[in-house]
Amino acid sequence: MENVLLKNINNPGGHTLKNYLAGGGYEALKKTFKVTPDDIIQTMKDSHLRGRGGAGFPAGLKWSFIPKDPTVDKYVCCNADEGEPGTFKDRGIIEYDPHLLIEGMIIAGYAIGAATSYIYIRGEFEFGAKRLEAAIAEAYDKGYLGKDILGSGFTHDMYVHRGFGAYICGEETALLESIEGYRGQPKKKPPFPALSGLYSKPTIINNVETLACVPPIIAKGVEWFTSMGPEKSPGPKIFCVSGHVEKPGLYELPMGTTLREIIFDHCGGIKDGKNFKAVIPGGVSAPLFKEDNLDISMDFDSVMAAGSMLGSGAVIVMDETTCMVKSAYIVNRFFSHESCGKCTPCREGTIWATKVLRRIEYGAGRPDDIELLESICDKIFGRTFCALGDGAVMALRAFINNFREEFKYHIENKKCMVQA
Repeated sequence: MENVLLKNINNPGGHTLKNYLAGGGYEALKKTFKVTPDDIIQTMKDSHLRGRGGAGFPAGLKWSFIPKDPTVDKYVCCNADEGEPGTFKDRGIIEYDPHLLIEGMIIAGYAIGAATSYIYIRGEFEFGAKRLEAAIAEAYDKGYLGKDILGSGFTHDMYVHRGFGAYICGEETALLESIEGYRGQPKKKPPFPALSGLYSKPTIINNVETLACVPPIIAKGVEWFTSMGPEKSPGPKIFCVSGHVEKPGLYELPMGTTLREIIFDHCGGIKDGKNFKAVIPGGVSAPLFKEDNLDISMDFDSVMAAGSMLGSGAVIVMDETTCMVKSAYIVNRFFSHESCGKCTPCREGTIWATKVLRRIEYGAGRPDDIELLESICDKIFGRTFCALGDGAVMALRAFINNFREEFKYHIENKKCMVQA
């Protein structure tokens, strides 16, 4: 399959406007201005483009929720926080093809009638932020941003807003709070951002990869997009593969490609000829799979039916030498550190679970620790404002359910099974 989202990943000058225009850049925007905003929203609906940030919500449907009142200010927000461990796909687009994202955001703005958009980028992405700012300046200079874009009568301004590395700001309402200058914490929904978002105005929030899919859909057509992958979850998908594989990296493949094909064909198999043990299919909040799930199609519905989540498409591969107790401890330590503290079950429960996992890992586990961890999970799941607590619980439950014997061995023998 020819790369569309990652076509410039190995092109040193791919991030420039000159290169983008040479490859047909901003032609989709010109086509956009020849039809109505409702036509664009319908095209997104027909494409069945689903959000690539993790939730998989239909983008066109989300855009259609925005009120049509032209007297009300509206906003487009791009979620470029990318804080999920194992995820680095959005960074590839931002650094090597920023104009693809910018064009997608302008089209989204036209579709919902938004004159302003923000790219919320995580603080550690210093290089990417500078690339975006330079690309936005190029777009203003050539008339793709600003007043009366390409003589269409449509005006749109775009800003880069840098975060400070808070994982919670990947949650859409916390992201909006952060842009407004408040502490990044999730808000109760409803009201949803489509009705009361940034500055209490109607707002759409989409992931970088989602918005980067928009120009190719407009330029190449809905049929091109839906020709790849399952009917309800089509299109190209960027999989970011890390861990114990021979060739980790970014892979743009049709949605629905199996885990086995990703790991053993595209990534060259398990590193150094070792045996496969487990894989996290969509970032650390997604429950891990064992070998009997390797033939699952990597699309939203198939992975969910198998008991996990496609999430961001971050595939983390673990070989036979991996200690699952230590892995569970590291993952839960991350969640406990990144909890914003708003909800008591998440704030206290993730720290408690981390302490229990730590003592098991370091040889001080108690006979009832597994049951205690399961009890903590029960007290967190479904009791928080956002999905951070649920994600921590789903990940931990999967570690315990799939590798209970390894946890028992750690507790009973005060050492690791794979290093015994």
